[in-house]
Amino acid sequence: MNRKVLLQLTLPLVGLSVLFWLLAFAPGEKHHRPALLEMSVILRDGDGAVSTMRKGMEQAAKDLNVELRFLTPSEDNSAAEQVELLEREVAGAAPAILLIPADREVLGDTVSAVSGKTTLVTVETDISRGLPSVEMVGLPDAAVKEAKERVRSAVKNSALEFPAHRITVNFAPAYVRKEGSAFDLPVAVSILSAYGVLKADAEEYIFLGELALSGELRPVTGVLPALISARDQGFKKFIVPAGNAKEAGYIRGIEVYAAESLKSVVLHLSGAAPLTPVSPSEFSAVKKEEPYPFDLSFVKGQPVARRALEVAVAGGHNLLFVGPPGSGKTMLARAIPSVLPDMSFEEALEITKIHSVAGTLGKEGIVSRRPFRTPHHTASTVSLCGGGSRTVHPGEISLAHGGVLFLDELPEYKRSALESLRQPLEDGVITITRSGGSVTYPASFMLCAGMNPCPCGNYGSRERQCTCLPNDIRRYRARVSGPLLDRIDIQVEVDGVAYDDLVSRREEESSAEVKRRADAARRIQRQRFEGGRAATNAEMGEKDLQQFCALDREGEEVLREAFSRLRLSARARTRILKVARTIADLAYSENIRAEHLYEAISYRIYGAAAKEEEFL
Repeated sequence: MNRKVLLQLTLPLVGLSVLFWLLAFAPGEKHHRPALLEMSVILRDGDGAVSTMRKGMEQAAKDLNVELRFLTPSEDNSAAEQVELLEREVAGAAPAILLIPADREVLGDTVSAVSGKTTLVTVETDISRGLPSVEMVGLPDAAVKEAKERVRSAVKNSALEFPAHRITVNFAPAYVRKEGSAFDLPVAVSILSAYGVLKADAEEYIFLGELALSGELRPVTGVLPALISARDQGFKKFIVPAGNAKEAGYIRGIEVYAAESLKSVVLHLSGAAPLTPVSPSEFSAVKKEEPYPFDLSFVKGQPVARRALEVAVAGGHNLLFVGPPGSGKTMLARAIPSVLPDMSFEEALEITKIHSVAGTLGKEGIVSRRPFRTPHHTASTVSLCGGGSRTVHPGEISLAHGGVLFLDELPEYKRSALESLRQPLEDGVITITRSGGSVTYPASFMLCAGMNPCPCGNYGSRERQCTCLPNDIRRYRARVSGPLLDRIDIQVEVDGVAYDDLVSRREEESSAEVKRRADAARRIQRQRFEGGRAATNAEMGEKDLQQFCALDREGEEVLREAFSRLRLSARARTRILKVARTIADLAYSENIRAEHLYEAISYRIYGAAAKEEEFL
């Protein structure tokens, strides 16, 4: 009874890349490291900003009992040398790495390559003489430890013999914490193989599944990213619960077998009753063809807001509507999905990975429409960003990846929750660190927000009188910080709808018509950025801005005057250029002209120091 059997299982985690900041490349080590944490810090150079940051790091590290090891390139701002340092630290199994990039675009590729790896876990079983017991080692969590009772009952209720001996189940590598119920099936197969009940060779398979006491296989979360990661590592055969069959069927180049119970898995492996491979699922068959419930034709009047929405969708820009109650802000926002470009299969798979981990997939097993997430204003920081006590789950900003995050009544959200949006809006990813480890999820979404101009909602309205005191208005608007507003490319003030517009029988432009123009602008952008990191104008880096947003003398003077009069930040200037580039694309103009800049500047008036008429 001393036979060992090795079975493989991929952890159901999303293999995702980090752009910069905190990177944890050995997540398992965090669970049993001593109180003193070691962290490698790769600096950019010795300029004033970095020197000040270093002093702050050193003080914080002292307070938190963290040991920092600073690494500085021999040449200032050498991205190539930072890449070498990063790869060296990863190879040396540094517990954690903090990176201050010299060149975000260059370092992004390297970080993606070294951080996007999924750990493969081997389940091995040893059966020896001794009192009947099951011991699980290899850093399992409570859910994994409880598997021994589920497996014992499932084996017996499947009319199979469970060994009455001393059983040791090991999960390797031992330094990676094992979480979740997906280990039930591989543990059961490993024990049965070691005992000789299952005589077939199962090492070529990857197993995933939770066992009921009856022996039934229950679906688990994270199957799609787990199978994709395992496929990329060379595995071709998988056994998953029947409830995960739809999801697994979208992965090409592998054999997936969906089992209803542990008994059916044993019969398949022994050759007595082979399972039929899951038929490939076609994305085109599940794409929803029915119209969206909200269409731009439902919005009466509001030509400025409609134009701003079109520009935002065409370039992937963030959008803020400011106006009184009943002005159509929410209806405009809910119509955005009807204007967004159609999803490709690759985009659908990426989005589905996140929803698979979160356990929010529907019966089709894939996300076929771009997400539109609308968390209530009472949402906490954790619900927006993601987290948990130990296992890290994606939050609303990750679930909105590839789609829209709509925050209605923006000032009513907690200040801490809103401020947590700043980094994802810049980087398109979010890294969440908890005691259970560090996970990076994608968070590239279009932010659409709505807010009233004052507590009563009537400030600036032509139809209704505001009853708020000036100090009340200032305090209300101050709930949304300047740095967050700075990251919203397009800010539009929306007035109430006139009665004549409301009862007018005039047909407003439909979403389909606006979508055609937005799609055309997107095609221009895809051709422009082909082979680059950006996909839309909103994602342009500094190099892209220099190449594609060059201004003539008149344009420079317009932007210089706006920068001075409106007291804009450097970030605001960058975002004006991006929006102007999108407006030029909608006009099929190769160059950004003065009229494109004027329109882009008009979308930055809200919250600026000057009045609109002061400049325009």
